[in-house]
Amino acid sequence: MNKIMAFIFTAVTVLLLLFASAVNPPKVEAVPSYARQTGLPCSGCHYAPPELNPAGRRFKLLGYVDKADETKVIKSESHKSNTALDILSSLPLSAMFEASFTSTNIPVPQTQNASFELPQDISMFLAGAWTSHVGSFLQVTYDTQDDHFTSDNTDIRYANTTKLAGKELVYGLDLNNNPTVEDLWNDTPAWGFPWNASDWAPTPGAAPIIDGTLAQDVAGFGAYGMWNEHLYVDAQVYRSEHVGSAQPNAGTNLAYNIRGAAPYWRVAWQQLTAKTQYEFGTYGMHMSSTPGGVSGLEDNYTDFAFDAQIDRTLFRTDVLSLRGSYIRENSDLAATFGAGGAALSQHHLNTVYANAEYHYGNTVTGTFGWFDTSGTSDPLLFAPGALGGFANGNPRNDGYIVNLSYWPWQNLQLAAQYTGYTRFNGAATNYDGAGRNANGNNTFYLDARFVF
Repeated sequence: MNKIMAFIFTAVTVLLLLFASAVNPPKVEAVPSYARQTGLPCSGCHYAPPELNPAGRRFKLLGYVDKADETKVIKSESHKSNTALDILSSLPLSAMFEASFTSTNIPVPQTQNASFELPQDISMFLAGAWTSHVGSFLQVTYDTQDDHFTSDNTDIRYANTTKLAGKELVYGLDLNNNPTVEDLWNDTPAWGFPWNASDWAPTPGAAPIIDGTLAQDVAGFGAYGMWNEHLYVDAQVYRSEHVGSAQPNAGTNLAYNIRGAAPYWRVAWQQLTAKTQYEFGTYGMHMSSTPGGVSGLEDNYTDFAFDAQIDRTLFRTDVLSLRGSYIRENSDLAATFGAGGAALSQHHLNTVYANAEYHYGNTVTGTFGWFDTSGTSDPLLFAPGALGGFANGNPRNDGYIVNLSYWPWQNLQLAAQYTGYTRFNGAATNYDGAGRNANGNNTFYLDARFVF
């Protein structure tokens, strides 16, 4: 009873703190450097951050360079002996402060449950136009778990327009550090649901490489195009770029070291009407990697994915969003098998994400999401171990996420989220071989984000 009362007291205290923050917010815009540059509120480009509406997708497609006031730009025309200049008169800088509360159904062994992080993290953004056709979303984040700043999502692009068959063609070049971070929709991994997450609650141990495994650990370069506001094509190549490791890359003690180049592809079709926007497409990636080094046997991964998104306006300002993504990963783990880390060489994973979200204007959103991963059982690759292990060698996990978010101001988000697991690392009960059940990792999470 004392533990229950302590938990209730802690949760109520956190909610009161978040409410106090809500009634005294900083008077700012979010992502504020874009808002200051374009003269638009956050709702001009977002249904709710980070979900882009058609205007937001076009802003990103065109390289983050649209401006509202040319008097805030320093310009000079090009001449025979002088190059042109077109830059913002002030740096496009923004910041984010995030506080959170996390509690799991059963405490992580030998730790204190119900933790309050103030902050969970702090981010700085260089986000906006660099020049006429070049702009960025560049994020660095201070993580209290590691007690230092590190590179976060980065997307730097050049964009321009021309005509093809009498229709507009937007084309560009892109630099980024996370496959799918450059994508325009919210049904691919980098900007997909859930929008908020605890930084310490247990998460399943099996995932495709394209689903966040390589995030901020690679550098990619490629080209993209959108024809007639319908057909979108994107192609990138990636190399390992281990943040915090010395260059040139020796690959020592690192699970993934890309051999050669890892290609990424994306094709999507979108259709826009007055009340409905929908998109369907495919994306994927192939990677050869040598774990722990840059020479020797290789593991090979090929991910194929299909995605769809529908946004339907209801009651003038409300929006219903439906999103889904299916990822199939085929892998040949010759290097891991040769080193005794896998019982089989050939593996596969199937991952499905689906969610439905209702936006009440841009003030409140409610989202229900479902996820499922299944694949090849392997008692060596998916080995037993307390908390994070697999007692039966099966990578299966499935569950649901429920999120309720409230924006009292467009640059302040308050969120409550519950993640439930019906299966975790292969089983519903005693999944790790140490007596922990899947629902022991069910997570209650409160989050407050201030962007200014």
